[in-house]
Amino acid sequence: MSEKKLSKKTLKKVWWTWFFWNGCSQQAESMLGMAVAHAMAPAIEELYGDSKEETSAALKRHLTLFNTEQQVGALCPGVFCALEEQRANGLVNDETISAVKVALIGPTSAIGDSLWVATIIPILLTIAMAITRSAGDFGWLGPLLYMILYPVATAFLSNYMFRLGYKGGLESISQFMASGKLELITESVTILGLIVVGALTASFVAVPLPIQIRSGAGDNNVLVDFDVLVNNIFPQLLPLLLTMLVYFLVGKKKWSPIKVMGLILVIAAVLTALGYLFKVYS
Repeated sequence: MSEKKLSKKTLKKVWWTWFFWNGCSQQAESMLGMAVAHAMAPAIEELYGDSKEETSAALKRHLTLFNTEQQVGALCPGVFCALEEQRANGLVNDETISAVKVALIGPTSAIGDSLWVATIIPILLTIAMAITRSAGDFGWLGPLLYMILYPVATAFLSNYMFRLGYKGGLESISQFMASGKLELITESVTILGLIVVGALTASFVAVPLPIQIRSGAGDNNVLVDFDVLVNNIFPQLLPLLLTMLVYFLVGKKKWSPIKVMGLILVIAAVLTALGYLFKVYS
């Protein structure tokens, strides 16, 4: 009996299906389970197409609960293709595939969220916003650049991770996870993501403090400018505090973004009214 091996055409179908449809069936029961089975369908058909029982069992095997960050997580369907090849050739059993699926949820989710969601996307957005702010009449170049870079970078990362998972297979992934490099990468990417978020906060969140003590009328009679004073002691302290408040409300209190924006609008309106009442604003 000849060795069963997936063709390049089938592997491309698996990746394209995952790339375009990975988020189409997210639900509470199996998370991305249906998306995994959908993506694996071409590989299952090629490997087990001559047996309805084997095909049905393979699809059910991949319909179970699974979740990951979808771009870095493209590694997972690549690994699953390699495992299904080995299973079709009698080298692994169903329990091994199920165990690997469970084992990959945590690391691929953590690295994907830290690398892609918390680092690369904010960097792309920062570049686009900086261009929009400084380009004048050509500010539209910022959104256009993001519209091009985002899908291209997404496709490149997803395809690379899928091919890495398929070529590496179970052995390479197991060695990588056992080497301790996973924890180092996760920690490094998390730190990088925090640095990026901090830079975004300092660059794009503005909270002025228009309170001054004057000895008389005119700009030359300012004795104490509290905005300058605070920023000299702790630069960008107020934007930091506002960002931490928003994080607390969204992350800890589970407020919706609309509710947070409503609160900020109310606070801004109240403080502006107080500013005119006490003649902070002329």
